[in-house]
Amino acid sequence: MEPVPMVPPVIETRGLRKVYSEGSEAEVVALKGVDLVINRGDFVAIMGPSGSGKSTLMNLIGCLDTPSDGLYACDGIDVATLDAEELATLRREKIGFVFQGFHLLPRMSALDNVAMPLGYARIPPHERRERAQAALESVGLGERSHHRPNELSGGQQQRVAIARALINQPPILLADEPTGALDSKTGEEILSLFKQLRDDGHTVVLITHDQEVAEHADRIFVMRDGEMHEEVRA
Repeated sequence: MEPVPMVPPVIETRGLRKVYSEGSEAEVVALKGVDLVINRGDFVAIMGPSGSGKSTLMNLIGCLDTPSDGLYACDGIDVATLDAEELATLRREKIGFVFQGFHLLPRMSALDNVAMPLGYARIPPHERRERAQAALESVGLGERSHHRPNELSGGQQQRVAIARALINQPPILLADEPTGALDSKTGEEILSLFKQLRDDGHTVVLITHDQEVAEHADRIFVMRDGEMHEEVRA
């Protein structure tokens, strides 16, 4: 029998540190040597109060910022080896972002909002529309593709944003307080959708300050003063 190839973690950090204004009187150590391994198909919550370092960690995982020290491998790729253009390509292909504010363009239909990232990938227009329609159907909004954001509820708008995040079929879905602008019932529906996406093989990383929201994840990591530990669950 041939050996089964080892699949690298989707997210791996070792000794990850982030220091702002290093060496000055204004120096802030935002992350203090974070070790984290997240595998494909994991649904993970990273929680902590404001100032705990969770937003800094999210920016590093999302390749929106670079660490001061330590290693971050995104789907097996050491991000420190990439130049700015390669980093932008990695971000587009590996990570889908979902935010508390939906960031939809108001004059565009749901379909066009979802298809927009494909414009940067030089996908032909007809294929963009087909893929966008399929993404909307995957989040239960296939019949609303021609509605503009102001014709959709908050929960529907967040589903459009999730479909847009999925359009390049990235292995990682990075969600920052995705239920923060929604009522509790609608928030539950969005969290159920994340579980469905996890079951479909996506890796979901949920950033939240809300324990009730975090409880929906399979694993919970808690950040405090730049340090992180995994919550032991009964």
